[in-house]
Amino acid sequence: MLVLGVDPGTATVGYGLVRERSGRLETPGYGVVRTPKDLPPAERLLVVHRELSSILARHDPDAVAVEELYFNRNVSTALQVGQARGVVLLAAATAGKPVFEYAPPAVKQAVTGYGGADKGQMQAMVRMLLGLGEPPRPDDAADALAVAICCLSSRGLEHVFRRSTDRPDGLGAGLRGHAAGRGPSGRGPCGGRSG
Repeated sequence: MLVLGVDPGTATVGYGLVRERSGRLETPGYGVVRTPKDLPPAERLLVVHRELSSILARHDPDAVAVEELYFNRNVSTALQVGQARGVVLLAAATAGKPVFEYAPPAVKQAVTGYGGADKGQMQAMVRMLLGLGEPPRPDDAADALAVAICCLSSRGLEHVFRRSTDRPDGLGAGLRGHAAGRGPSGRGPCGGRSG
């Protein structure tokens, strides 16, 4: 199964593709979609839609995983992220892809075993699980890869996560709860809420 994870935003949208193959997780690619600051908001959203639609057409994932919107103190930022999420959902629906949504703590729990993990812990686990030489950059792309891993973690990939939890450095110790195929909510093929 190939999952496209998306970390939505207006200025920068992170994306990451994660596939399980022969008992291992791998990434065919990841990166960010950046929108020019001088464009009006509607045109920035159009750029996001066009680029994500292109990624969906090029890679043809089985599902799209997106972080749920969470409210912070900056209402303006939350609204902008909400608009970008809407564009992501529209691009996925137009491509005929199921969408699964995860709250940030659920993503952290699935990847590190701790719902309050910091950026460094998340990046270290994403790097390890995908067998990358260094943590993925920028942060938006790493976050998108984490969302895709969260989606896949509930699909019975016990062998992948068992291998990760047996590491002598202890980095994979928190994955045992999700190794048995239990996602953060237990709903949908990826364990998330279907959008």
